[in-house]
Amino acid sequence: MCKGCIKNWLLPIASLTLIPVAGHTEENLEEKGAVITVTGTREETLQAETAETVGVIDQQDIDETRPAHPSEIMDRVPGVHATQTNGEGHMMAIRQPITTKAVYLYLEDGIPTRSTGFFNHNALYEVNIPQASGIEITKGPGTALYGSDAIGGVVNVLTRPAPLEAEADVSLELGEYGWKRALLSGGNTWGDDGVRADLNLTHTDGWRDGTEYDRQSGTLRWDHFSDGGSSLKTILSGSNIEQQTAGTSRLSEDDYNNNPTMNYYPISYRNVKAIRLSSAYEKETKNNLFSLTPYLRHNYMDYMPNWSFGYDPSVKETESNSFGALAKYRIDFAPNRTRLIVGADLDHTPGTRLEHSIDATRTGSIYDSYTVTDVIYDYDVAYTALSPYAHVETTPAPKWRLTAGLRYDYFEYDYTNNIADGLLQVTPSSMNGRTASYNHPSDTTVNFSHLSPKLGAAYEFSESLNGFVSYRHAFRAPSESNLFRPGSNAESLNLDAVKANSYEVGIRAQPTKKINYEVSVYTMRVDDDLVTYEDPVSGDRTTVNAGETSHTGIELGFGSQFIETLRLDISYSYAKHIYENWVQSGTDFSGNEMVNAPRTIGNARLAYRPGLLNGGRIELELVHLGSYWMDQANTEKYGGYETFNLRMNHQVTAEFNVYARVMNLSDEKYATAATLNRGNPEFAPAMPRTFYAGIDLKF
Repeated sequence: MCKGCIKNWLLPIASLTLIPVAGHTEENLEEKGAVITVTGTREETLQAETAETVGVIDQQDIDETRPAHPSEIMDRVPGVHATQTNGEGHMMAIRQPITTKAVYLYLEDGIPTRSTGFFNHNALYEVNIPQASGIEITKGPGTALYGSDAIGGVVNVLTRPAPLEAEADVSLELGEYGWKRALLSGGNTWGDDGVRADLNLTHTDGWRDGTEYDRQSGTLRWDHFSDGGSSLKTILSGSNIEQQTAGTSRLSEDDYNNNPTMNYYPISYRNVKAIRLSSAYEKETKNNLFSLTPYLRHNYMDYMPNWSFGYDPSVKETESNSFGALAKYRIDFAPNRTRLIVGADLDHTPGTRLEHSIDATRTGSIYDSYTVTDVIYDYDVAYTALSPYAHVETTPAPKWRLTAGLRYDYFEYDYTNNIADGLLQVTPSSMNGRTASYNHPSDTTVNFSHLSPKLGAAYEFSESLNGFVSYRHAFRAPSESNLFRPGSNAESLNLDAVKANSYEVGIRAQPTKKINYEVSVYTMRVDDDLVTYEDPVSGDRTTVNAGETSHTGIELGFGSQFIETLRLDISYSYAKHIYENWVQSGTDFSGNEMVNAPRTIGNARLAYRPGLLNGGRIELELVHLGSYWMDQANTEKYGGYETFNLRMNHQVTAEFNVYARVMNLSDEKYATAATLNRGNPEFAPAMPRTFYAGIDLKF
């Protein structure tokens, strides 16, 4: 097969199944400037026919933004905010407060980067964002094709396909605070086979004390195509991360204002290893497609969390190794452009957890040494999930596209305790005489099952205006740590899944070739949320399914190409996140706004492409985060912030590009996290004005 013959396979974004969109040709899609997404149905779909809000960040945006952290690119999607904790650690807010809860599902080319049972809120640092071909963010509950955790949204990072011709790309970048990064990429296509390799090498000394960071990430992708209509996409990706971490280490108000580089926990650290191997086989005929994607995953973390020093000082080592498969069959029917997709997901993930208590020594306010003491957890747990699903689309009348889906998830945890059953109590020196309690359940098997439905309708008012309505249901099953790493919670094995029901209506429009906008309004109710009670005397904690919250908002996106050289893009959202029923440690917070829940999130970019930059641009970006409550009682607010970023590049020749960026251009003092700790305000300082510059060479 010649290279020209496989052009139709390789040119689209690195989608999950590179097939024509039903009822449309490649030519008329290009003519309309149609946006194509792949996350919702695991294959190419017109965004105009999708009954949900999907934000798309393309490869050009990633290449020109050159994000040092996911927060520098994710906020471009309306209603999405990523907060940097340290290194590439992050917390996310998508139709939820800024949180570390397992309410988001992270994918790489449609495959979960971690098993549901082993969620990590920092999941994006295990993926090579700067060298991705695109990012799709489905906001709100995931479709019936995805299972647990997809309450706030689904984030799908897409790998880059092999190039049609031989190419190599070298990007070298330097910045303040010891920042160094090399991005290396190359590949070629020979007949039926194409290969691409990407490598990301990053180091920073960190701008705060004790926050050095190193990462090595790589992706190897092989695309194979045959004349019979079948394809094979094999991806090997991995990351190795070593960092000293301040995490969300907040400072007292005085230190925040006068000594922002301080880190109370320079002894804390996080080492991460993640490897994923998958091979997606697809066979397509005129009206059918069969897809089978087996995969392997390895996830390892060795870390000392600083956020738990006050009640649970420990070092942790977790490991999981997965075998899974995604199987799907799709058939198209001529009447009403009907499409039926049936499939099943299988995931088997054995894992281990080993933890030791520590005695940490503090000099003044800084913990500068520690001693490892008792083993507090040592167990094995095997997670197994089987999830069949069905998805159907049809056009019963002109301009309508109806969708419905149903997914059934069955989960099982097989747990083995490797130390004595029952309660262990230790008294670390760093807890000032207080005792930490660790329950150890006896060997057991715990299982969950759940049905997740969805319904949606999209309507084409005209070629330039379409709208949709949808109902979607999602859930979050307890993770292995919720169940078997309960601390002082003696009721952990009785935990149930958290449930969410979401309703949404939206419109998308492109009234002229130079203007586009989208508006969506949603309301979501979360039931059986996990509430933790803490005994004020003993410090013992109990977590139960007793919370109800509501989430209502509006999201707006606007883009305008004023003239050929000037473009404006705006993303904005307004939302209220309410404790509908929330009683914690004897205090009723029902009716209050949720903690860490800004009402407004905004981002605006003005990009100027003058001729003298030869295709380059100058972009000024405004990032806005509104005020939010620092405590559940709603007694004190953090005022939020606005900060500016400046990016520019000059395409000197087709092979040589120079670029620079200034983050926090106005040197704004602001906090990436703010809270009340026993009545005292604490703030995590954001990085001050920081300069980066680099060169990009193509061969």
